[in-house]
Amino acid sequence: MEPEERAELRTMYIFSPSEGQSWRLTYEGLEALLRERDPEEFIRVDDGSDGPVSGSSMHFGITLDDEELEGMALLAPEGVSVKDCTVHTAAAFAIWLSNNVVPTGVAVTFNTEWGLEAELPDTPVPEATRPRIAATFMEHLKDTGELD
Repeated sequence: MEPEERAELRTMYIFSPSEGQSWRLTYEGLEALLRERDPEEFIRVDDGSDGPVSGSSMHFGITLDDEELEGMALLAPEGVSVKDCTVHTAAAFAIWLSNNVVPTGVAVTFNTEWGLEAELPDTPVPEATRPRIAATFMEHLKDTGELD
């Protein structure tokens, strides 16, 4: 598969703190940051009491590169995911997350839906420019073995 084609593939990207670290994530704090970007953004918090799975989750919309995306946040295990993303849009989200949600000095790791299926470990998101982060994501997609 050519790099241009790989760059357009869409999957879910999952971002979380490095093992042993915390972002001190709260739904209220994340909602406030999302509303700063767009006061009309879709946000829903499910308390987890009405189904077979215990625990809460937050579902939200976020617009990046003029594209409306759907995301989800969990407090346990702590993390934020964004669905149906290209490497470039996921890189933009990772930068927004690092600059706005993650405390200074705390690392961000990532995986993808395909990476989890291939049992790849979480990988640090480099502190770099958007093209460099996108290149890291492209390499990850290649490592999943899903592109043959």
